[in-house]
Amino acid sequence: MSLIKSISGIRGTIGGKPGETLSPLDVVKFTAAYGTWIKQNSNENYKIVVGRDGRMSGEMVQRLVVSTLNAVGLDVIDVGLSTTPTVEMAVIFESAAGGIILTASHNPKEWNALKLLNEKGEFINAEIGKKILEIAAEESFDFVPVDKLGSYAINETVLAKHIDAVVKYPLVKADAIKRKGFKIVIDAINSTGAIAVPELLRALGVEDANIIVLNEEVNGKFAHNPEPLPEHLNSLRNEVKQRKADLGIAVDPDVDRLCFVCEDGSLFGEEYTLVAVADYILQHKKGNTVSNMSSTRALRDITENAGGEYFASAVGEVNVVNKMKAVNAVIGGEGNGGIIVPDLHYGRDALIGIALFLSLIVDKKSVHHLRNQYPNYFISKNKIELENGIDTSKVFGHIISKYKNNPINKEDGLKIEFDKDWVHLRTSNTEPIVRIYAESSSPTTAENIAKRIMQDIKETM
Repeated sequence: MSLIKSISGIRGTIGGKPGETLSPLDVVKFTAAYGTWIKQNSNENYKIVVGRDGRMSGEMVQRLVVSTLNAVGLDVIDVGLSTTPTVEMAVIFESAAGGIILTASHNPKEWNALKLLNEKGEFINAEIGKKILEIAAEESFDFVPVDKLGSYAINETVLAKHIDAVVKYPLVKADAIKRKGFKIVIDAINSTGAIAVPELLRALGVEDANIIVLNEEVNGKFAHNPEPLPEHLNSLRNEVKQRKADLGIAVDPDVDRLCFVCEDGSLFGEEYTLVAVADYILQHKKGNTVSNMSSTRALRDITENAGGEYFASAVGEVNVVNKMKAVNAVIGGEGNGGIIVPDLHYGRDALIGIALFLSLIVDKKSVHHLRNQYPNYFISKNKIELENGIDTSKVFGHIISKYKNNPINKEDGLKIEFDKDWVHLRTSNTEPIVRIYAESSSPTTAENIAKRIMQDIKETM
């Protein structure tokens, strides 16, 4: 079992020993450390937004988090079952000092996490994260006396406000979407996407009869692996074909990742979620784009064709956001289906992604036809689990030595170029694994590059 502390939050499995898992003691400790940091840096704004996805452990963890924040002297606004982008926006709606989202994103049901936000509704950076971990390690927090306990309030309006902001976004064509009469199948993976996505579609004018939701009970008993990868989407693909739907939508448990299925049951490709939305944005706004260095080069192609400049960041939403701000990007995100629209908010948001994608395809022949308009690259995505005690610096050193004659970027793990192909390997922030992504214009070549690197890694283990 695991407990992982990173810029992606405090993430771990439920059940087991304190310090080794996300135990109740660890939830309290890290929440108290975050609350202490807030009180030290928030100019007496003691308001914190807390929300969760549909995980089985969510309610238990939420009770611990709320009580701990109150015990530190902070006022909690509980938005209950929600999405990551909704909680991010709620921090702004409520003029709060920060927020905590309880979700382990794409991880299986035994995982949960505390994702920590600043006063802008953005993930805390590495420097702040380090300070919070130091507070936790030293247990240098004080709980307030009884007459200074924080308050507790429930707010059930923030999802509606989020959806309203999406529908009113200038490039969202709500009237055209309504006229189109889309029939859409959603795989909501037994989490809060079952609430948020249908509400968004109804707000965009899609008729109830044309909204089909798979895995719609919000119970956290994920019907399949919750990461929206091709091997997990067969039921959605079959349902789209059988229902003669216009498209299928898959989201992860906290609704910040997004991918589509074409009307013929083929996969649009999660790497091309960002490509398509960026294409639509760039048709209306000239500017720069950003994705992380594990994402497809197709974004660079369409950006340069539109007269903009493409920039790559290190992996991780915080890193993408920082790069977007630095280069004044008009759109950015990650190849895992994460869309960041900066003039809405700086966070991955499947809801704005859905609205913009539907706005793009209202005058297209079909979703499959749209996909065929983009350059074709293939990414092979693989991972190797790390045993306890494995020295990743030794593993990476072996790879560097073996490929020393190739261009190597060490900014975020290792990215090695082979003419026009590339492979990127890095230690995950969220799981005890090394991810290996390889891209080529040929799927066979991409697979072979990844297999070669995986074999190189195994030689050191």
